[in-house]
Amino acid sequence: MAENAVDPITISVVQHRLFAIVEEMGEAMLRTAYSQILNSSRDFSTAICDLDGRLIAQAEHVPIHVGALPWAARSVSEFFQGDIHPGDVFLLNDPYHGGNHLPDLTAFVPVFEGARPRYWSINRAHQSDIGGATHGAYNAGATDIWQEGIRVTPLRLYEKGEIKRDVMAMLAVNVRHPRDFHGDLQAMIGSARIGERRMLALADEFGWTVTLAAIEAVLDGAERQTRAVIATWKDGVYKGEAFLDDDGHGIEDIHIRATVTKKGGNLKIDLTDSHPQVIGFVNSSHPNMQSAVAVALAYLIDPHTPKNDGTFRPLEVIAKPGTVVWANPGAPVTLCTNHCSQEIIEAIVKALAPACPDRAMAGWGRRFRIAIQGTDPRTDKPFIWHFFQARPGGGASPVDDGWPGGGEWQAAGGIKFGSLEVTEARFPLFFRQHEFRPDSGGQGRYRGGVGGIVEMIAEVKEPARANTAGDGVRHGACGILGGKDGAPHRYTLYSRGSRPRAIKTKEVGIVVEPGDRFVMESGGGGGWGNPRLRVADAVAEDMANGFITRSAKARNTAVKKPAAKKPVTKRRG
Repeated sequence: MAENAVDPITISVVQHRLFAIVEEMGEAMLRTAYSQILNSSRDFSTAICDLDGRLIAQAEHVPIHVGALPWAARSVSEFFQGDIHPGDVFLLNDPYHGGNHLPDLTAFVPVFEGARPRYWSINRAHQSDIGGATHGAYNAGATDIWQEGIRVTPLRLYEKGEIKRDVMAMLAVNVRHPRDFHGDLQAMIGSARIGERRMLALADEFGWTVTLAAIEAVLDGAERQTRAVIATWKDGVYKGEAFLDDDGHGIEDIHIRATVTKKGGNLKIDLTDSHPQVIGFVNSSHPNMQSAVAVALAYLIDPHTPKNDGTFRPLEVIAKPGTVVWANPGAPVTLCTNHCSQEIIEAIVKALAPACPDRAMAGWGRRFRIAIQGTDPRTDKPFIWHFFQARPGGGASPVDDGWPGGGEWQAAGGIKFGSLEVTEARFPLFFRQHEFRPDSGGQGRYRGGVGGIVEMIAEVKEPARANTAGDGVRHGACGILGGKDGAPHRYTLYSRGSRPRAIKTKEVGIVVEPGDRFVMESGGGGGWGNPRLRVADAVAEDMANGFITRSAKARNTAVKKPAAKKPVTKRRG
């Protein structure tokens, strides 16, 4: 059926129903997952793809997850071509078969039109553990992917509604907390099955012919909207560059360079001049790199444009295998969803900022994660806890300050920190302090969002162990168009009988003694525009809120009257 055979009202209804479906999938996941990383921090995403891997709809969860799903969907479709049945459930996590990184396990449930599989209902969720040499899924010491965890290539877990118990047992025995793994996986599958039922209900209401035609119209509409925005930017060739601190193995100042050619409604993103792949786990898998490019574009277009296959049709991506943005098979890549994803986004937005200054945001704070493994003395049970508190600051926009504690750029606020009270109830940890970090946001006409400060005591009775994974101790979030960079991270460990020491972003096997105190000060977002153009009232308000101190105020020369704001709303991916 031709697109014009479906009336605009039906197309709009189908578009909003698709979004409602993926949102409901996410709500089900949030309420049924076992692990705090999922049921509190929300490190999961839901989407619908077709059998060709086209992204049909996504919820507003974690952008870096979803942009890679087309490669995962194609991988499963191709591997099981002609052998997909109602009631089947498939899994995948391998970065070299469509995954982002190993902790992000993905569940696929097929949606059938009669005997023909049409769509995949998908849930991608970060596991609290995925095996490998270290607890908590991140191994800063890894030099190949086999040290990072179990690799799941396209795999059938349920066949025609029946679970394959041998496969489930094999997966669970490879992770450290099989009970949580079982529970989280069942939540993922349940979420995807909701998507299946709702898609079937949509098709039953409108009929498959109208539903399929309306979906094509939604994709085509997103393409038109995106090209219309890009067409307003100045044609030209633009360059941007971003840096990672290091790879944890002595390689420092790892560069990512983007050359962006904008012509009409098209963008060509060339990343071939990026640093050669490195030893450590900051390398990116190919699907993850493609996702980071898509995320960068999503942040520059209208926020109400649906993010689907049509949205990203204007993109042409050029990259080279063997570079940090597209590592050769076998390289470790676990940190890539944070870094180097964030730096890919940063390089592209920096490049395009002169072409669309009214849309380009400053850089968001970087990720610095800690995972602690030990025994809870209250229950004598083992635990693995992931640090999501003290979120870094969001980048300033062309119309407003950055979000305080907004998180990292590749998640754009989609990942939350869990309740401190719930954390203390579940884990042997005590939080003395959790508040915003003054002077951490980059100065600018609009200030970067401030980061946070956490002071935390480990209330274990036996030594625990911690691993770290992150970046941003040397390079803070980038300021843009004259704005200043945000402050970098500063994490410190205070252990009885030892001098306080800075915690590195990539460490394995940190001994955590009973009573050890962590002080984690996260970085702020970058500033947007010339700091001298900041409004005096805004500086006074920052002082009153504690976002800046008197010394920071003295560095600002603010105007007395507000400058007119541009008519653009703040954007999320």
